[in-house]
Amino acid sequence: MELWSTTLRQAKQRVRPLFAAPSVAASANAFLDGLLGGERRKTGWMRAEAAGDPGPWRQQAILGRTHWDAEALRDVVRDVVVETLAAPDAVLVIDETGFLKQGKASCGVGRQYTGSAGKITNCQIGVFAAYVSEQGHAFIDRQLYLPKAWTQDEARMQAAHVPEAITFATKPQLALAMVERAIGAEVPFSWVAADSIYGVGEIELALRRAYKGYVLGVTGQHHFWSWDANLDVAGTAEEIAKGIPDQDWLRLSAGAGTKGPRLFDWAYLPLATLQADALDVALDQSLWTRGLLVRRSLSDGALAYFTTWCPAGTPVERLVTVEGRRWAIEDAFETAKTELGLAHNESRSWHGWHRHVSLVMLAFA
Repeated sequence: MELWSTTLRQAKQRVRPLFAAPSVAASANAFLDGLLGGERRKTGWMRAEAAGDPGPWRQQAILGRTHWDAEALRDVVRDVVVETLAAPDAVLVIDETGFLKQGKASCGVGRQYTGSAGKITNCQIGVFAAYVSEQGHAFIDRQLYLPKAWTQDEARMQAAHVPEAITFATKPQLALAMVERAIGAEVPFSWVAADSIYGVGEIELALRRAYKGYVLGVTGQHHFWSWDANLDVAGTAEEIAKGIPDQDWLRLSAGAGTKGPRLFDWAYLPLATLQADALDVALDQSLWTRGLLVRRSLSDGALAYFTTWCPAGTPVERLVTVEGRRWAIEDAFETAKTELGLAHNESRSWHGWHRHVSLVMLAFA
């Protein structure tokens, strides 16, 4: 407990320069204490009661009525996480989560699909990046997704105090910006893992240019082809998987789960090994391999497909481990929502969402 208390005090000291007035810094500290408290609901009234305030006004002010930079807090959280969990072979995991909402006023809200509910419903969607290493995992980046119905409605954008510089961006574009911020901040990682929403060309190219490996989900209709003279493969991922002989499947664990190793059957096809400068003349002569990784469920035989990029000679076991690290962000979402109030944001503005989520990220870290 003393160690935990010490690190909490240190975190508060790290963020103190973000707040001009001591009273605002005190409110931020109280907000953080409320998130880490035992109350199941982290609403303004609940946090205020835990802080001994007569009402939620001080808690609400930190999200909307005061002036401070949530992006600067995000960067502090990232630095704290890296200092604690840094490892050269860490994985940057990209994923999204939904925030169920009523009404139409909350920034970014609309009828859209969220895996959190498993259906199309009225919600906000946030795209997140988590840093995952052998030391642990924590969030280091986030951004609220704005559907076109929002970015094309100037009055609605102004009412939610969305900055003028914010325009429509797809979820993969938000993810790409997070990857580029991590690279620009010299965050030490070697891999990126994400599901099929993010397995697109722009992210792949950016990672290749930065010498980062990846295991990115793709749909069964994603096309692959071989440049290896010893392997004649071309077609969709689904078609290729049907032709993989039984002896080429390996039973491997994607990591420890709540009920033991998460076992699947895996098949890996290294489709092309080439020099990095074949993609960009500014890159060096190192050899990298493009491949297709297929996962098969032991229970029902369902298949999942991944496009991969890794240094030549990387064993399939390493790729499976990287893909298995994606579970960490799901664990982080569950913990942040059930214990730290990630989904209990009562602010309707752009700034309120990013401030609330950034404070939750700090609490999680």
